[in-house]
Amino acid sequence: MEMRLKTTRILVVDDDPATLLLLKRTLERHGAQCITAASGEEALAIMRTTPMDLVLTDIHMPGMGGLTFLKHLKEEIPVDVVVMTGDIKGFRYDTIIHMGAVDFLVKPLEMNEVTLRLQRVIRERRLMRELEIAHTTIKHSYLDTVRRLVVAAEHKDEGTGDHIVRMGDYCVLLASMMDLSDDFIELLRYASPMHDIGKIGIPDAILTKPGRLTDKEFNVIKTHTTIGAKILANSSSEVIRLGQDIAISHHERWNGKGYPKGLKGDTIPLAGRIVCAADVFDTLTSPRPYKSVYPPHVVQEFFEKQREEHFDPDIATLILDNFDHFLALANLNHSEPYPRNDNFFHLSERDIAEMR
Repeated sequence: MEMRLKTTRILVVDDDPATLLLLKRTLERHGAQCITAASGEEALAIMRTTPMDLVLTDIHMPGMGGLTFLKHLKEEIPVDVVVMTGDIKGFRYDTIIHMGAVDFLVKPLEMNEVTLRLQRVIRERRLMRELEIAHTTIKHSYLDTVRRLVVAAEHKDEGTGDHIVRMGDYCVLLASMMDLSDDFIELLRYASPMHDIGKIGIPDAILTKPGRLTDKEFNVIKTHTTIGAKILANSSSEVIRLGQDIAISHHERWNGKGYPKGLKGDTIPLAGRIVCAADVFDTLTSPRPYKSVYPPHVVQEFFEKQREEHFDPDIATLILDNFDHFLALANLNHSEPYPRNDNFFHLSERDIAEMR
């Protein structure tokens, strides 16, 4: 039992000095670090400056009572709270728990019961922390595994993994400007780099061909969407499922002339529309084996021209209205500064075909 409470910091709140002294001596004898407060106001002031592992508070106290104190804690400071009262008829256990307490003790207190109850609360809290750590470790492990697979696919096309970093940043910037939920934005950050994972199944000779693709070669390129969707299919992970949606839809066009399904307008998943615009922006502002970097005015003209053709018009408008922000990200995440002039710019045959 000593090990259960050892180094645990407990705040005991009660207006009865004898109860405070008894609890303090008992808890410290079992290894806890115990601080006492005689009122809710005093206890709240302590909590705002001193982190605690557990709070044990009476309900009936002059001034701020225990339940008001509990309400403040729930709103301001996450901590486990055990309440105690001698008025067992005045309160229901489920009501106290609903207000945010983790347990309920009835006065007069029996010290063995107090220590056993607090031991249970501390043990459960530590188990929850261990589960959170394990969950985070597992999450990072599978995200790292997916990222390595994505880098392997990206290496065939771009030669580095920088594109997937930029894609995450562009998509997060767009989603933030669209006031989407924090949960969706976090999923999008990890899922968007999976958009081209299907390129792992495309021959290098086609991916890196400097000249214009033949119709047959372009049809092969198109299959990276369905290959990617198959790779990511049937996952229980939200991130992987969103990645599958993105892989299959990020080459669909607002006007319905994209691939592989020819989806049109808002029948295209939102994540796919966001990734589509971010992917084209990064492609235009990055060198590839088959193309040079497009200067800013060409990128702007392309997005203006394709605002209601290739792209969701609202998303294209966000990029155009915040163009400098996106260029700043391009500068931040490229090894070479993004060029501001077009003195050495020229369109390759493949550029011309893809600009149609």
